[in-house]
Amino acid sequence: MNFTRWSARLPGTQRRAAARDDHSSVPAARAESVRPKTAPVPDETPATPAPAPGPSLDALPAEEILGRLPAPVALLHGPEHRITYVNDAYAAAFGPRPCGVPAAEAMPELAELSLLPLLDQVLRSGTPRTVKSRKVLAGNSYTVTCTPVAIGDARGAGGAAGEAGVLVYATDVTDHAEAAERLRASERRHRETAVTLQRSLLPQDLEQPDDLRIAATYQPGGTDAAVGGDWYDVITLGAGRTALVIGDVMGRGVRAAAVMGQLRTAVRAYARLDLPPHEVLQLLDVLASEIDASQIATCVYAVHDPNEGHLVHASAGHLPILVCDEDGTVRRAAEPTGPPLGTGGWVHTSGTIALPPGSTAVLYTDGLVERRGEDIDEGVASLERALSGAKGSPQVVCDRLIRSQGVTAEHDDDVAVLVVQHPARTGTSAELFHNASLELLGGIEAAPRARAFATGVLTSWRFPMELCDLGVLAASELVANSLQHGTPPMRLGLRRTDRRLIIEVTDGDDHLPRRRRAEPADEAGRGISIVATIASSWGSRRTPGGGKAVWCEFTLPE
Repeated sequence: MNFTRWSARLPGTQRRAAARDDHSSVPAARAESVRPKTAPVPDETPATPAPAPGPSLDALPAEEILGRLPAPVALLHGPEHRITYVNDAYAAAFGPRPCGVPAAEAMPELAELSLLPLLDQVLRSGTPRTVKSRKVLAGNSYTVTCTPVAIGDARGAGGAAGEAGVLVYATDVTDHAEAAERLRASERRHRETAVTLQRSLLPQDLEQPDDLRIAATYQPGGTDAAVGGDWYDVITLGAGRTALVIGDVMGRGVRAAAVMGQLRTAVRAYARLDLPPHEVLQLLDVLASEIDASQIATCVYAVHDPNEGHLVHASAGHLPILVCDEDGTVRRAAEPTGPPLGTGGWVHTSGTIALPPGSTAVLYTDGLVERRGEDIDEGVASLERALSGAKGSPQVVCDRLIRSQGVTAEHDDDVAVLVVQHPARTGTSAELFHNASLELLGGIEAAPRARAFATGVLTSWRFPMELCDLGVLAASELVANSLQHGTPPMRLGLRRTDRRLIIEVTDGDDHLPRRRRAEPADEAGRGISIVATIASSWGSRRTPGGGKAVWCEFTLPE
């Protein structure tokens, strides 16, 4: 085969060698005449001889070099990319190829690698191009470099002298591609495990309190982002009160999700103690340090009391709660904000923010508002503007806030959003919600007054006779317990919703009652047991003023 020579020439080598030969032929007498007449220095360092010239690149056999390469190599020429040469490695990988035939007809592997358009670009631009890890139908993957070359002599391949060509050099990267795919598959399984764990630890069905309407959304980060530890929860505390929680564990993957699950479980347990929000965060702070000292988390814990009309909240390094009033005005929950959970040694405090009828509160994690290169306050301000114009059900508001902040399936961080609406009820809906209260001054007349008050209120609310009798009995026992063990001021409160009757008695003593078994000879100690037996649920808590509240609930018939 008469192989095309495409390597560069190095002219002038022989002329420089001849010039060196001419210089060495200068007569010795003339050389002596130009030497200085001083005596030679015995220790003079002799001159370093000039390096011998290397061989000319013209002498390197290109065909032999390409033939010995272990990588597939093909040389194409002309606008039709006719085959000039393929080496043995190419023939072994794809089969022998006839010279002079266009590549589009005789080299289907180039089409599988999507190289035919690239060959045209290389030929036109004269610029080398490389495609990485392309797969052929046979199963192997190749990284291919296409380099423009100048064909010096293509007579043996049917080409014309001086015609442009393309050298195709392929590297088999099958092992590397398979290792990369195994790594990607492992990362996908790890991510799917973390997402599954994360979703399983979040509440599957949100509790829906009587006085609030709630919706939540959790969206994991895109495939390039590891799952974080965002969580939320809604916990009914009894007597119409509701705890709202949202938090974010710093870190990624299964570890963050596991820590999140432990914190969420702990929050539910601490919430049952009916403690103030800042005390719940104090307990969580200690627990977070014990779970993993290297992990920290942010959290907001808030409690809604329908009788008070506001949220009592405490924050551990979390973003502020936003509340949108019925007229579209958006307010941020003010300080205090304590340090994140897990830092230890700090004292958290509680604050309040009004949540009147018709308003909407939003709790969220930083993935919703934080953007690279942008101050997080700008993100919160953007969320405020979006919340101001968001109307509809809690789920509709939730979805609109997600879209307004540009959160997509490829978002680079987890996002959790909790939307809480306190609906303004009118008409027949408002008739299902009532409150009544009586201040008790103490003395022997307090119990009869409480019974008479409860009888009149429950009758006016048109409850069945059996429920009225049970309600009056429960109110009487709670008042009697407060008269015996509590201190003034005392107050009896009755509240009805569309689903339950709530009876609550408050007094000035902070010792919480407990249910105990009374002996047959005991004259007291049966009141709380009676209430626990006839009511759907009961409980007690300390009030901010230093007293306590004891309550019970009755589920209303359908």
